[in-house]
Amino acid sequence: MQATAYTYDPETRSGSVLLDDGTPVPFDGAAFDAGGLRLLRPGQRVRIELDETAGERRITLVTLQTF
Repeated sequence: MQATAYTYDPETRSGSVLLDDGTPVPFDGAAFDAGGLRLLRPGQRVRIELDETAGERRITLVTLQTF
């Protein structure tokens, strides 16, 4: 799934993305680390993987969207 980086804290490696419908979804440092990124800037297009078990959305991977 694609999204747009919205916030990012380099100290905790956590932040949030905006889905294409405008819904914000937070991610933690583990999801950021799983994507192998070193830095993320607001506005960058990213690819995310979601775990939607137990009625809750949780991002498990954040990486840059490549074409």
